[in-house]
Amino acid sequence: MSMRNVAIIAHVDHGKTTLVDQLLAQSGVFRANEATTERAMDSNDQEKERGITILAKCTSVLWNGKAGETRINIIDTPGHADFGGEVERILGMVDGCVLLVDAEEGVMPQTKFVLTKALKMGLRPILCINKVDRAHADPDRVHNEAFDLFAAIGATDEQLDFPHIYASGRAGWATLDLNQPNDNLAPLFDLIVDHVPPPKQEAKIDQPFQILNVLIESDPFLGRLLTGRIESGKAVPGMAIHALDRDGKEIERGRITKVLAFRGLKRQPVDFAEAGDIVAIAGMSKATVADTLCAMEVTDALPAQPIDPPTISMTVGVNDSPLAGREGDKVQSRVIRDRLLKEAESNVAIRVTESKDSDAYEVAGRGELQLGVLIENMRREGFEVSISRPRVVYQTGENGERLEPIEEVVIDVDDEYSGIVIEKLSARKAELKDMGPSGAGKTRINLHSPSRSLIGYQGEFLTDTRGSGVLNRVFSHYEPHKGAIEGRAKGVLISNSDGETAAYALWNLEERGVMFVGAGEKTYEGMIIGENSRADDLDVNPMKAKQLTNVRASGKDEAVRLTPPRRPTLEQAIAYIEEDELVEVTPKSIRLRKQVLNPSFRKRRAKED
Repeated sequence: MSMRNVAIIAHVDHGKTTLVDQLLAQSGVFRANEATTERAMDSNDQEKERGITILAKCTSVLWNGKAGETRINIIDTPGHADFGGEVERILGMVDGCVLLVDAEEGVMPQTKFVLTKALKMGLRPILCINKVDRAHADPDRVHNEAFDLFAAIGATDEQLDFPHIYASGRAGWATLDLNQPNDNLAPLFDLIVDHVPPPKQEAKIDQPFQILNVLIESDPFLGRLLTGRIESGKAVPGMAIHALDRDGKEIERGRITKVLAFRGLKRQPVDFAEAGDIVAIAGMSKATVADTLCAMEVTDALPAQPIDPPTISMTVGVNDSPLAGREGDKVQSRVIRDRLLKEAESNVAIRVTESKDSDAYEVAGRGELQLGVLIENMRREGFEVSISRPRVVYQTGENGERLEPIEEVVIDVDDEYSGIVIEKLSARKAELKDMGPSGAGKTRINLHSPSRSLIGYQGEFLTDTRGSGVLNRVFSHYEPHKGAIEGRAKGVLISNSDGETAAYALWNLEERGVMFVGAGEKTYEGMIIGENSRADDLDVNPMKAKQLTNVRASGKDEAVRLTPPRRPTLEQAIAYIEEDELVEVTPKSIRLRKQVLNPSFRKRRAKED
C-alpha cells in the first residue's frame, strides 16, 4: 500500500481542524452509527474552550481513489503565532503540505510564517482556498495574493508551480473549478495523492532502524510516548534500541515495548512499522524531543530542525501572599520547578532558567497566549504561583547595541476606527507599512511594532474598536531598541488592611474607579482591588462597614446596589499589571497585588527616595 505524509498549515481560524473533521468523516473513519464531535482533533480542554488548536496532532485515513488504496497520514497544526514551535517541529515529518487560506481574509501574518518554514524545507505546498461559500469571499484575489507571497519569500520555480483547489471545510466539499460544483472532498484527496510524493524513507527499509522524536507525551499505562517518522528500517516491539542526543551522545538504552500507529483518531498497537510511517514508540524513559531513537549499531544522530528563539519571558515564583495555600495543593518551589522543566522538555519553544537569588523561575516563550496557556494548565492541575509582567527577550547586536523583537501586525477594523488604532499604536513606536480597504466597510492596516508595545494592548484595542477589530501578529525580526514606551494610563486601588470586603465600602469606592472584587471576598494588605480613575495609585479600605446607631436620619437610607466587578481573565491580568505588580494564580482565584505588600512601607520608601 502506498503512503503519503501531509501537514495542514494555515493562519489561525482559517478552518484547518474543521476541514480535518470532514476528511476523517468522508474517508470512512467513523461508523455510520458512531457519534462524532465537532473539531474532533482539538482534544485538549483548553483547545475546546478557546476554539483554537494548541498542540499538533496526527491522524491517519485510508483513501481508495484513482491511484488505488493509499494511507494518508495527516497532521493538524496550530494556527496561532505563539504556537509556531509546534509547526516548525512537525514539518520535518512530512513530504508535503496543504496551505489553507481564507477566501475572505486572504494572506495573513501566520500564513507567511508557516509557508516560509515549509518552503525552506523544500516542501511543495498545495494551495487550498477555503470558505469560498462566504458572503464576501474573493478567491481570485486570494489566489493572486498567495502567488505574490510565494514569490516574495523566494520559492523555487518548482514550488511556484503549485496546484490550487477551492473548498468549504464546514460544508465538506472541494472542487478544482468553481464553475463545476461538487458535494465531497474527493478532489482534495486525489490532489494530495497525486502531488505529494511518497516518503523517500520507503527505500531504506533494509537499513538499521532510526527515528527522530518530534512530539512527546505521557500515557498512564505505557509511560513516555515518542512520536516521529521512521527514517530507516523497521520498528518491532521487543527490539533493543538506544537514544542519542543532537551531538550523537548516548542518553539511554532500552527496548521498544509498543509500536503505536495512527488509525483514524485512535492509536493502535501494530506488530511492526516500516520506514516512512509516522508512529509513536513506548519503552524509553529519558529520551525527549529532537533525540534520535535507533538500532544499537547506529552511532550518528539525525539532524533536528532549529527552532526560533523565544521573544517574551515572565517570572514564575511561589505564591507568598497571606492567602497562599488555601486553594491549591501544589505550592512548593520544588514542585513548581519540576512542572516547568517537564513543560520545557516537551515544548521546545519554551525555555526555563532558575533565578540565582530567589525561588523563582524565568519562563520564556513566543507570546502572552502561550505562557497564559501554560499557567492555566498549571492552575487546573492544582498549582498556586505568582507571575510577573511579561518582558521581551533582548539580544545584543554586532556593535554591542541592544536589539528588541519586532512583530508584523495585521489589523482589520471598521473604517471609522482606523484612526484611533493608528494613533494608539504610533504612540507605542509602531511603524505603519501599508493600509487599504479590505471590503465590507473594513480597513486592513499593516504595521511593524515592538513586541513590548503590544503587551497589554489587546484589551484597549477591543475597547477602541467596540469589539469589532481583529488583530493578528507574528514575530518578524530584531531591531535596535526604540526607547521608552508609555505604560498603563491609570493607577490602581490597593487594599490597606486584611479581611473581607464590605458592600458599603465598595459602594463608596465605586466613584473612585472600577472594582475587580465583589462584596464578601477575602482581601489583604497590598492586594489590588480595582482600577483608579486617575493616574496615581490609591490606598483604600474596602472593609469599612456602615456605622449602626439608634439615631434615625430624616431621609431614607439609600439601598446599596453594587456594579458587577470587572474580573480579569488570566491573560488580561498578565497584560494589565505593571513592573512592580504580580498576578497571584490559584485553582479558584486570580488576584492582582503589589510586589511589596505593605502600603505604609511604600509610602516611607517614596518619602526616602
